[in-house]
Amino acid sequence: MPNKQESSVFINRDISWLYFNQRVLQEAMDKSTPLIERIKFLGIFSNNLDEFFRVRVAVLNRLVVYDGGKNEYGGFSPKKILNEINHIVLKLQNDFMAAYDEILVELANHKIFIRDEKQLNINQGKFVRKYFREKVLPNLFPIIIRNLTRDATLKDKSIYLAVILKNKRKKKSKQEYALIKVPTDIISRFFILPKTGNSTFIILLEDIIRYCLNDIFSIMGFTADAAYIIKFTRDAELDIDNDISKSFMETISQSLKQRITGEPVRFIYDAKIPHNLLKVLMNFFNITNKDTLVPGGKYHNFKDFINFPKLGNAALFYKHIEPGSHKELSKQLSVFRILKKSDILLHFPYQSFDHVLNILREASMDPKVFSIKITLYRLAKDSKIVNALINAARNGKTVIVCLELQARFDEHANIQWAQKLFEEGVKVIHGMPGLKVHTKIILIKRLEGKNKIFYASIGTGNFNEDTACIYADDHLLTANPLITEEADKIFNLLENNFSFPQFKTLVVSPYNMRDHFIRCINKEIANSRKKKNAWIILKLNSLVDPVIAQKLLKAGMAGVKIKIIVRGSCIIKAGVPEISDNIEIVSIVDRFLEHSRVLVFSNDDDPLMYITSADWMQRNFDYRIEIACPIVDKNLQKEMIDILNLQLGDNVKSRLLSSQNYNAYKNIATTRTRHRSQIEIFNYLNQSQLKN
Repeated sequence: MPNKQESSVFINRDISWLYFNQRVLQEAMDKSTPLIERIKFLGIFSNNLDEFFRVRVAVLNRLVVYDGGKNEYGGFSPKKILNEINHIVLKLQNDFMAAYDEILVELANHKIFIRDEKQLNINQGKFVRKYFREKVLPNLFPIIIRNLTRDATLKDKSIYLAVILKNKRKKKSKQEYALIKVPTDIISRFFILPKTGNSTFIILLEDIIRYCLNDIFSIMGFTADAAYIIKFTRDAELDIDNDISKSFMETISQSLKQRITGEPVRFIYDAKIPHNLLKVLMNFFNITNKDTLVPGGKYHNFKDFINFPKLGNAALFYKHIEPGSHKELSKQLSVFRILKKSDILLHFPYQSFDHVLNILREASMDPKVFSIKITLYRLAKDSKIVNALINAARNGKTVIVCLELQARFDEHANIQWAQKLFEEGVKVIHGMPGLKVHTKIILIKRLEGKNKIFYASIGTGNFNEDTACIYADDHLLTANPLITEEADKIFNLLENNFSFPQFKTLVVSPYNMRDHFIRCINKEIANSRKKKNAWIILKLNSLVDPVIAQKLLKAGMAGVKIKIIVRGSCIIKAGVPEISDNIEIVSIVDRFLEHSRVLVFSNDDDPLMYITSADWMQRNFDYRIEIACPIVDKNLQKEMIDILNLQLGDNVKSRLLSSQNYNAYKNIATTRTRHRSQIEIFNYLNQSQLKN
């Protein structure tokens, strides 16, 4: 618990996360962001908010139900936090709609128009009706609400049209109501109409259905009066049944079915919906005013706008950046020969993820390689990583995959991948009971003469070629036995859960990670008191662990200069006089998702540097298998510090997380030189790779 003095510097993790999503929304509002990219940021904001309600708000609701909201957790009242969340979300939704309206005007300026069902001309109407009958209608299955059973549920992450019906034969009969699921999982949300001159017209799928409502209900003797969008967001936390008679895969599969019928945590509806229809829906689905009710506009599920059609000229999109090649890995030499000489640090998406695929491809064919082990958390839809591993197994290698079945929202896909790998002769393991395996590691074993030599790749992000194009991550390739032999211990631990090895080089959760980094911070405090150079640079996705956060405050108050780059939640506010005024915290939101975690400690001018898969959260320290891997090569240390300094110098896409002006842009460039770190990192790496 923070003391009274420290309470002014702490912010609740969920409120901090909402401010992160506000930064995403700022990108949609920023006129310097290309127009179609602004639309995509609206989609990212919407998708983020959905997941926030499905997970974090669901947890808070459970806490309120558990004790009536009387107790505090982590120094905050769940009931008060829920009220504050609702207040902030309503403001963000208003900002969202203002941004969307502004974008519509800008689209019109570029001759791109989104039309609704009331704006179609005769020719467009004929085109839409033909498309509806051929493609849309076969995927519609309307339900009359009075026919629904009480245990009926609406699918999470989907939108529905609530339709008001009138009986054509009985004019004085009561109104009927129907629900139609809009099949965006089968049909694109966006339908491009025939061009008129230089103008492009788009209509959304739900408006196509609205235009053709009577084609659906006339055969049932109804006319459709109007249709309004509604949407549920459900509790997505899995209740894992620990019945030891079931396999872990069966347990996860059954828990996924529970998610479908999870408690609603948010009900969104068109604010123009008639009160009678809203009342019917709330009564039927047992929604009360105590639940999170969000009146909105005509359209919901803006997450689909992430896939907005590629229309208009090139200026409406980010300029394409072709990932570069690492100079050492582009020499057509064996990667094993290269790593014998020195470690290599890869930076995605600035450098090509093909380097990782090429390593696995070479290992799968190399007769000296006898074993490949890898941890997998989230995979690409058509994973080349999996194909490479299967090829290795077919070539007679021992391939062991630790595949995490509890990767949130990827559980179903991972179950299918596990089955495919198993069928191809790959040994699939699922780590340790009660601990998620979140670390990102490849270990290749090779027989060289009479010696077994190990090679490893340890990184901050998933082995996923799709996300590697948009997530900024770092991966170390090494043959350093101090690292690779301990990487082997990690796999021994995962394969034999009763093994508890000691680690001297790698820092491993849940064994010693929090304690190790507290010792690193304590050393900086001691050095500061001795008037030695004492500083810390941290780059993380989230910093919400209260123990380590308080230790950072103590370090700052002892004179340690601390600079933090955090993408998402951070429970510390920088710049509070006499408490956090030695701490600078910035957040960068730009075209690439900042995903890497890098930790640097001055160590009396002999820096200790780590890359890690672990954010500074309680779950990462205590309930996951994570690795922090040291970067010991001085050239690679310099390379990483150069990159961190480029980010700390960003004055275009960097926001301040300070007590004075939270989320304000840092030193917005006017007449001064603009520094946009993601562009500068690409240029820095491209230039350095050209040097011999």
